[in-house]
Amino acid sequence: MHKSVLRSTPFRLTLALGLAFLLALALAGMVAFSLINDALYARLDRDIMDTYSVIEQSFVGSDLTDLADLVTSHARASVGMNEVFRLEAPDGSQIAGNLPMLPASEGWATAAASEIGLAARSDTYRLFSGPVGQYRLAVGVSLTETNAIGWIVLTSLAWTMGALVLVLLLVCVATATRGQRRLDSVAETLEQVSRGQLDARIPLSTRNDDIDALAADVNGALDRLAALVEGMRQVSIDIAHELKTPLNRLSISLDNARDASNDQPDVMALLDEARHEVHQVNSIFEAMLRIAQIESGARRARFAPVDLGVIAERVTEAYEPVASERSQTLELSLPASPAIISGDKDLVTQALANLIENAVRHCPEGAAIRLAVERDNNQSIITISDNGPGISDADKPRVFDRLFRVEKSRTSPGNGLGLSLVKAIADLHGASVSLADNHPGLSVRIAISSLPAPDVARPD
Repeated sequence: MHKSVLRSTPFRLTLALGLAFLLALALAGMVAFSLINDALYARLDRDIMDTYSVIEQSFVGSDLTDLADLVTSHARASVGMNEVFRLEAPDGSQIAGNLPMLPASEGWATAAASEIGLAARSDTYRLFSGPVGQYRLAVGVSLTETNAIGWIVLTSLAWTMGALVLVLLLVCVATATRGQRRLDSVAETLEQVSRGQLDARIPLSTRNDDIDALAADVNGALDRLAALVEGMRQVSIDIAHELKTPLNRLSISLDNARDASNDQPDVMALLDEARHEVHQVNSIFEAMLRIAQIESGARRARFAPVDLGVIAERVTEAYEPVASERSQTLELSLPASPAIISGDKDLVTQALANLIENAVRHCPEGAAIRLAVERDNNQSIITISDNGPGISDADKPRVFDRLFRVEKSRTSPGNGLGLSLVKAIADLHGASVSLADNHPGLSVRIAISSLPAPDVARPD
């Protein structure tokens, strides 16, 4: 049984209700058993008294012979000493019957067989003794049969309880499994939404129960959330589109002004600085538009089998000269077999290029940068690690936010959107991105689901 089922609310509620029912049934069974047991003993006492009365009434006119003969006939009719009788003289001697001795007191008594002289037996007897004239008569019956009936009743109740416990467990598991399946669909939908799939919705059943009501409310909230996010994204896209044209015109105007500056150094320096800032603003808008395009999911239509090793080789070849200029080393490690995923080759290349470029830009001279591709069960893992300054634990959760830059990198080129673009590409591919210390330096790990690898080893 899965642990999540055992911890689920439906399982616990069903189990609690079932245990309450079993407790009530156990109490009812105890009461029923007590009543049945009392009824059996009461009936046994009536039978003993009836037999005693029949024998007592036979003593007419002080005729001891008839009384003794009747006691003897009853004792002979007893099968296996199930019934015992004794007619005793005033001096305590036995006149008739099969009972060796009587209890000390008259009236009702319950005695073990050894207490009434039946040492060979181990059962218990219910006895009634009383005077018949000057004599004493005792009639008794073994409790073995009565106790056996009570034991049968008790065993039946126990088996019934055991069967109900089994049924309860089956009902608990069935109820919990069905309930957990529906809760899992809710959790899966919310996880999809957290990965940016704002069109995901919780499937509704035909039961119209409380879970369906909750799912309908959540779906309504997701509809409103999707509308708000889409509205904000559309506004951002519209602003970026609207500003691109005047920015381009401004860039052209600055070029014209530079050409008309008659090579005045001060004016040209100011115009070059303005052109640089305009170019920076343009790059920010282009990056934001690209991120918005990726987050919209439109690029999923271009997904195809992609070998991460091939992309890693191309990115390494492109950035090795850049790293060498800074006296840095760029090392590549590939798996023995191809790491195939379903994705957009250009976007995956962009993500790896951004990460390598960040490492090259922020690491000092002589730093070692390593790009590794691995296969782990059904996942392909990309790791970019370096021995540079790294990122503080306080900044790690924020580095994927748009336009965020750590304090020590504010003086270097960049717009704070490189890692945001990497995160958007990872989310589009259903991949996870995590940052860790490399002691020293930074390690960026991307894990993505793999396609079955062809049975071909990577060439050396």
